[in-house]
Amino acid sequence: MPALPFCEPEKPGFQKDQSLPMSPSSHPVDQPDPRLRVANLTRGTVLATSLEVADTGPKRNRGLLGREGLAPGGGLWISPCESVHTFFMKFPIDLVYLDRKHRVRKVRQAVPPWRLSACLTAHSILELPAGTIRETQTEPGDELEFSPAPRNE
Repeated sequence: MPALPFCEPEKPGFQKDQSLPMSPSSHPVDQPDPRLRVANLTRGTVLATSLEVADTGPKRNRGLLGREGLAPGGGLWISPCESVHTFFMKFPIDLVYLDRKHRVRKVRQAVPPWRLSACLTAHSILELPAGTIRETQTEPGDELEFSPAPRNE
């Protein structure tokens, strides 16, 4: 099966980035994976209100494959990762490359299927609905903040 992100494999002795505010592995198995809210502190805008976290090999490999699209406010945070491809995808996505301090290193808007994109100075990547970067005016140098997404009861 093709893999969406082609990230570095976890190396022996590799420890997960402790800067992730939540980790799916820290929650009971019977609960759904936690979602995150992502705010652009520099611009005062919100990039996502229901961001999924792909912080394990299987989740990073699956990425957004098999989906028909992303709902407004949705997205995927792939960590660690510095490059992705959109092979076999059915819709364009915006990409936001982040360093370890959650500063934007690079943005790519409306990346269509069958493309490659990388930023060798990135530590993680946000995959967002096309148009999110334009709507939030996100640019390299902006600082992002991750917090738990509000629960819909």
